Amino acid sequence: MDSRRAFLGKMAATAAAMVAQQTEGGLPRDKEALPSADSRKRRKRVPVIDTTDLYHPHQDPGDNVDLVAAYALPEIDLRAVVLDATEKYRQPPEGPRDSGFIPVIQLNSIFDRNVPCATTPYAKMKSPDDKMLDAPKFQQAGIELILETLRKSPDKIEILVFGSAKSVAAALNREPALVHTKTRRIHLSAGASSLGCHEWNVALDPNAIVRLLRSELPVAIYPCATKDGPFAYGRNNSFWKLPDLKFIARMEPKLRRYLVYAMSRNSRVDFLRAMEEDPPADVLATVTSRPHNVWETAVWMQVADRRLVRRVDGRRRIIPAEEVLPTDRVLPNDLRPCRVTVHDTGDYEFELTEGTTNFWIYDRGDPKANEAALREALPNLYESFRP
Repeated sequence: MDSRRAFLGKMAATAAAMVAQQTEGGLPRDKEALPSADSRKRRKRVPVIDTTDLYHPHQDPGDNVDLVAAYALPEIDLRAVVLDATEKYRQPPEGPRDSGFIPVIQLNSIFDRNVPCATTPYAKMKSPDDKMLDAPKFQQAGIELILETLRKSPDKIEILVFGSAKSVAAALNREPALVHTKTRRIHLSAGASSLGCHEWNVALDPNAIVRLLRSELPVAIYPCATKDGPFAYGRNNSFWKLPDLKFIARMEPKLRRYLVYAMSRNSRVDFLRAMEEDPPADVLATVTSRPHNVWETAVWMQVADRRLVRRVDGRRRIIPAEEVLPTDRVLPNDLRPCRVTVHDTGDYEFELTEGTTNFWIYDRGDPKANEAALREALPNLYESFRP
């Protein structure tokens, strides 16, 4: 009788676990054995070129927060940072600001790295086939850095695009065979999930978006907006919001100083020594009390092959794929094959497909459930980062 009760109890627990795995948009997991610590160490890091409209002082402080992940995620091998700049936003009244060399130098110092960095042309592409060879040499350095990084790499590289896509599009126009051969996938954070919103990153350089989406390159698209704008919520766009930045106060000291320096628009000339001194308490309190708009998280999770999970005790975490437990609920953060039609304006439309394609569209399921999970999981991840 006792053995029969034990058997029935075990069956009931198994059924309950299976039901739990199906809820909250989660996907059931096979009960595969987790790899050993040694096998995780052998996992090859993903080579990445990060193109970002990072400025100093910031235009969007999310770019400064985002760049920390590029350096700190152990799965990422950051090969180059290309600073996407637009003349209009360098000058008053939008500015003054300039390409974000200072944040890159600070993170190179903090992480004891020497990741190369260069800026892009400040003007837009004149046409989708523009090589931008008439730009000043200094401004062409970002395009050349992409090509040089691809040439030197024995492996295919993931190229991330936050901002305009002109540096990648111009590199493609200059050396199409190299870009096609050495690019594993482009991750494009731009556009709207449906027509009706001419999104910011698309508007920065429509010809660049047209060039990429009419090429045969593999492109994963993460729409920033819906037809209702960049702060709307939809299944396929990546926007979510943190109510505050209190987690920064709990971060490793150097990383905390880096983010407070950026978000307080600090103009100290000794920007490296500033990474050795704690900010005043009132400055820290002001920075950490602000709400924060986020668009980039999904891209870094995909490139690092991380999963957004709810653990059996209710905690939400961003963890490596190989560390997912049978009892975890994996929440949607997917790329789905699709076909894409791009208009001359840079705006695009997509439809899901089961056929052969070189495009994928981001899908997070229930956007509010996604936001609720990330509001807990992302601060936890950033608090875990160590130089």
